[in-house]
Amino acid sequence: MSEVVPAAPADPARRARVAVSLGFAAQGFVFAMILTSLDVFKDRYGIGDATITLVILGVCIMAGVGTVISDRVARSAGGSRAVLGQGLVVVATAVVIVAVSPSFPVLAAGFAVYGVGLGMVDSGTNMQAVTIQRLYGRSLLTGFYAAWSVGGILGTVMVAVATGRVPAEPVGWTLLAGVVVALSACLAVRRSAWSDAAAPAQVDGPVGASDEESAGKPVIPWGPLLVLGLGVVAYYVNDQAISTWSPIFMHEVLDSTGTLTKLGYAAYLAMTLVSRLAGDPCVRRWGRIRVVRVASLVGAGGLLLVLTSHTPAQAVLGFAVAGAGLGLIAPLCFSSAGLLAPGHADAVIARLNGFNYVGAVLGGVFVGFIGTASSLRWGFLVPVVLVLAVAVLAGRFGVVRRDRVPLSAGAGA
Repeated sequence: MSEVVPAAPADPARRARVAVSLGFAAQGFVFAMILTSLDVFKDRYGIGDATITLVILGVCIMAGVGTVISDRVARSAGGSRAVLGQGLVVVATAVVIVAVSPSFPVLAAGFAVYGVGLGMVDSGTNMQAVTIQRLYGRSLLTGFYAAWSVGGILGTVMVAVATGRVPAEPVGWTLLAGVVVALSACLAVRRSAWSDAAAPAQVDGPVGASDEESAGKPVIPWGPLLVLGLGVVAYYVNDQAISTWSPIFMHEVLDSTGTLTKLGYAAYLAMTLVSRLAGDPCVRRWGRIRVVRVASLVGAGGLLLVLTSHTPAQAVLGFAVAGAGLGLIAPLCFSSAGLLAPGHADAVIARLNGFNYVGAVLGGVFVGFIGTASSLRWGFLVPVVLVLAVAVLAGRFGVVRRDRVPLSAGAGA
């Protein structure tokens, strides 16, 4: 059963949707710029892969700290809008530190600050997105994540174009573009993102919770949340594995060289964007459960193509197919989480967000460990198993509280 689309929401929700989309795009832009600049940091400070790995691990740990902070800020008068606005300021501050750092200890401190901002912005964007989706009364989450993908692609392209053309010493001038983007998004968020103080009557559809539900300690339905957490872990294990190891796989396993080694990740990013643009209409037509199940099976099929590939062309096709499926898993996890306890959605989202970084660490470590012990080809087997587990558990993505139906019942059909 498809979702019933209610009347168009009022202007505040439309403006909030645009502002939060800019927040997603800014996060993707800065993240991609930093990720694709790691080789510059290695050269500048004379550090090796092991040190970079530790720095990334530190970012993931500090992002967890940022998620905890987000939960507390979201309970204040500013709500999730304050979480997102403050997080973008922290990200902008971190980028300045990273760009101008004269020594490795300063760089490490900058990455620690960035980790906190990363966790806050991830939480804030998802909190806002879930709220806005509830205001609209129909699936919107994959569209928000499409904005993240657009930002990531633009950030990657900017670094690629600037390399060799824009000086990286003594200041990483290209990175400073991330400061402008993050602060611009912050201004949009502060001005237009959804405020909990807004009158629910302005927007069609149920947006609030009962006084009983809203009062007191947040109600966290841990059973369903852990199922969704598995989905988030599965996505980020795959995403981190592909972003970190696909170029090495193309080079070392398939003997590719030059630009060809980057095509696998490029194909993955492109198809992730395509799937996210198509995701919300698919959910409205076929329901979240079917979309999650099909997306998981498509993602697993793409990874199996990679695992069994003997030519670069097959591997690139596999990464593209994987992106077409995997790109929908994370946003639909957060979409489902927003229905578990509507009166405490921000608290639920903050806790689910912590699974992001568990997956990122596992994706970077396990795939590499298995690849070192045997073959990188088999390193992608663990991601396949996790995605298949999501397909098996897809039915749980439609479970909502019986006494509330924030979206139509067809959302999970």
